[in-house]
Amino acid sequence: MDEKTLMTQVENRMKKVIEAYKKDLASMRAGRATPLLLERVLVDYYGAPAPINQVASIGVAPPRTLVIQPWDKSLLGNIEKAIQKSDLGAMPVNDGNVVRVTIPPLSGDRRRELIKALKKDSEAQKVLIRNIRRSAIDEIRQAEKNKEISEDMSKRIQDRVQKLTDECIKTVDDITSAKEAEVMEV
Repeated sequence: MDEKTLMTQVENRMKKVIEAYKKDLASMRAGRATPLLLERVLVDYYGAPAPINQVASIGVAPPRTLVIQPWDKSLLGNIEKAIQKSDLGAMPVNDGNVVRVTIPPLSGDRRRELIKALKKDSEAQKVLIRNIRRSAIDEIRQAEKNKEISEDMSKRIQDRVQKLTDECIKTVDDITSAKEAEVMEV
């Protein structure tokens, strides 16, 4: 068993969980207009679904308006329909050149719902990270049992895996806290 290879694999897997979490949170509505809100919205692009950002440029007009300018004007109607069908909670306005989407402010109840969902998602990410730790430690213990590594080396590698796990869980907590503050911001 190669300690460096194992640690690199564990670190890469944990970082992928964190990056996926960041990407998920970026598309979560928090009262501010951001092009990332439309990341999951798919538009019918000549019979095939395509993300809006691949068929149009998306800008932000302060304070809470997204301006979507398609590269092909014939897609305006499709973009408008896709946004209406999405769970964004905003009505698009098509003026013939661009589609404007004003993001309504979040109500107190909606903010609390989002925080609750955020905490649940945060815990799910921590479970994924802990599962990665568990499988790595199982692999280390198996190598020790098979006499591939010494007991001391096994303990040292397990400590490194635990330290990495703690760092990643703290990162998830920090990301969650930042998003929570963004959601609660009026």
